[in-house]
Amino acid sequence: MRPRPGSRAARLLVGALVVALTATACSSDPEPTPDPAPTSATPDASGPTTGPSAGPGPAGPPSVPNPFGAHWDWSRYEQFKPYLAKISGSATYQEITWCAMEPTQGNRDYAALDRIAQRSRDLGITLHIKIRTGVCWATGGTPQFTRGQANKTESAMPLDMATYQAFVTDIVKRYAPYGVRQFAIENEVNAPQYWAGTPEDYKRLVASAAEAIRAADPQAKVVDSGISSVAYGMGVADRLLTAGDEAGAVAAYQAYFVRRIGTRGQKIPAVTDGAGLRTALANDQNSRNLQFLAATEQLLDERVVDVRQLHYYEHFAAVPVLLDYLRAQNPAGVPTQAWEVGQFWRDGDGDAASRSDEMVKTVSQLVAGGIDQVLWLPLGYNPNNRAGSEVRYGLLDPDGTERLAGTMMAELAVAARDATVEPVADKGLVGVAFRRGTESTLVVWSSSDATVSVPAAPGLTNDKLGTASAARSGAVSVGSSPVLLRGTGDPASILATIR
Repeated sequence: MRPRPGSRAARLLVGALVVALTATACSSDPEPTPDPAPTSATPDASGPTTGPSAGPGPAGPPSVPNPFGAHWDWSRYEQFKPYLAKISGSATYQEITWCAMEPTQGNRDYAALDRIAQRSRDLGITLHIKIRTGVCWATGGTPQFTRGQANKTESAMPLDMATYQAFVTDIVKRYAPYGVRQFAIENEVNAPQYWAGTPEDYKRLVASAAEAIRAADPQAKVVDSGISSVAYGMGVADRLLTAGDEAGAVAAYQAYFVRRIGTRGQKIPAVTDGAGLRTALANDQNSRNLQFLAATEQLLDERVVDVRQLHYYEHFAAVPVLLDYLRAQNPAGVPTQAWEVGQFWRDGDGDAASRSDEMVKTVSQLVAGGIDQVLWLPLGYNPNNRAGSEVRYGLLDPDGTERLAGTMMAELAVAARDATVEPVADKGLVGVAFRRGTESTLVVWSSSDATVSVPAAPGLTNDKLGTASAARSGAVSVGSSPVLLRGTGDPASILATIR
């Protein structure tokens, strides 16, 4: 019988997210190989690169003043570095695999991760680490899946949990001085190409890792694997179906998977009614998706995990139903961070302007909905990816040239840095507001097909995101493209000028 992640409806009013909006290289792509390991000193030239205690002096818990970040290929660090300076104050993550770092027992190489940790710190970007096991001497067995240029495999349960905990402890202690305080355990365990075990195995692994992480650094936070974007969509539909809202479940499924239907054979089939939806949710992969989503939420409920990790690569119009799901399912006080956000569109035909507008609408709604870190993936399109096309849209060209989407993201970072965040859903507009001191910046677009006229007001300026021109005074019509409104006072007072 297919387990359902429901039975949490009583928390609808106490969820950690607050939103009033009206209107996936997803991890399934191979991660790029990090830069070649340096052959000499540590990142700060203070000692050897092989011991768990190497690194700079101690640091306190990191702050992330800019919610808009990215994930990138470190082999193109020099090309990306000028842009990364524009999104400083954000966060990123790096995935590591025990079997790759320690291919034979006792022979561990930290050098590449040391360099990534130092470069992140130099950029003013907080680094999170995702710890996977892989398949090797530490786990036994033979890999069933090998992916990408780095020959990554699925992960399996360690043969000896004490040895695994010792590895996790070394990672936490070594990178705490770099300001690394968040550690995710595994990646998208709902996918068999990433995790060879059962949901119970995964829960046991996370509990063991969490014990080691907290003992090594009481300030550290444990993060779940990041269930895939597709699996979250199945959870959204399943929750509504379980609650008896068959029409709502079908509508949510159709909106969520508008660009996915048929891309994975019958794993994401077209659905027109409740019976079809039940059949779709019951296939082998989607049943697995729901089982691992339920296991992840049990870890959150039991506070084994401190932070929910969200992956989202779908159309911006489905963000509200996803946020509804998170409000219902998250235990009170547990934050959600979106470590992977992107734009899945196989053979997408949208132009740069429309795709950039979509990016803004997706990340703005997530931040407005209480997601405190939104990391776009990929930062730069990799033309050598296994799909052979740009299935997931980059903010930069492969050589680091800034696209319109990259310019827009950088402008969002400027507006959001050190600001408080509020959702906007009023006067026919939807979006997000950032307030810093006595000034507010609203990123808004029309919530319908109609345009909204914003009259001229003293001190109020407007500009279209991504333009190089100076902000303009005077009236402006807001349609489907996001517009920046800047003025003195809180967001409500700015909205009050709209008749």
